[in-house]
Amino acid sequence: MTSLSSPFELAQAQHYPAATLYVVATPIGNTADITLRALHVLGLADRIAAEDTRNTGQLLARYGISKPMIAVHEHNEREAAQRVIEHLCAGERVACVSDAGTPGISDPGAKLVDAVREAGFQVVPMPGASALATALSVAGDWVSTFTFLGFLPPKAKQRASALQPLAAHAHAMVFYEAPHRIVETVQALADAFGPARRILIARELTKLHEALWRGTLAEGPTWLAEDANRQRGEFVLVVEGAPAQTSGDENHDALLRVLLQEVPVKGAAKLAAALTGASRNTLYARALELKHEGGEEDEEGGEPD
Repeated sequence: MTSLSSPFELAQAQHYPAATLYVVATPIGNTADITLRALHVLGLADRIAAEDTRNTGQLLARYGISKPMIAVHEHNEREAAQRVIEHLCAGERVACVSDAGTPGISDPGAKLVDAVREAGFQVVPMPGASALATALSVAGDWVSTFTFLGFLPPKAKQRASALQPLAAHAHAMVFYEAPHRIVETVQALADAFGPARRILIARELTKLHEALWRGTLAEGPTWLAEDANRQRGEFVLVVEGAPAQTSGDENHDALLRVLLQEVPVKGAAKLAAALTGASRNTLYARALELKHEGGEEDEEGGEPD
């Protein structure tokens, strides 16, 4: 009777070719969320390309691993890729990690992958923790399809401009946000999409003070303001997409087309909102689409007043 292999033996028995870049997901907070394959590859690798070598050094120490490291962050990713390629040319295995989660998703790694592949070397993913997937898994059935948008611009005007075209976006939207901008961002989402949309605020995922809250965009700023601790940590925001277009929306299109023949986009959205009672932000986004479908540019630009 043969005995079953241990989980570690299963990871060790697999093939890990040399001269290969391994893109390794690391925990987003809870160090127990490392995978067996990730641990094996980090121990097997000749060196590790890390977003922050000190942060990664501390993480590796938790697992009893010590390796030479190369700093590969957003400011040097292209240049550092050449160093990584030199090590691959020497037949080494190089593991790429970010500070937390899966590299290349709102983290360095994507440019490195491009450069390594263009140089003719193999890239192998080591899946694992991801803040994006973690938040979506507990969002609920209203997030059947989604668009990942990462971090919004930090400045208010740029953030509002980025959100305006998304007002009519039919899929749920996922954003990352830092603690010092979370209140302003949730308010900006309410201003752009209206108060009724559902939102999941996921804070400090997998960590000791993890918090999940679901409500409407109108309620979001209030929930955050009720307790200063709710504004601490790293955030994933999942926002409901625009409702399916109805016959009333089609009537709005007809009205907007008539108005756009006479006034700029802002004016058309303002008048249509006054006549129909619909959201001016939603009408503005739709008016922009109609204007661009007609091959015209909005003379005023910007956003509705």
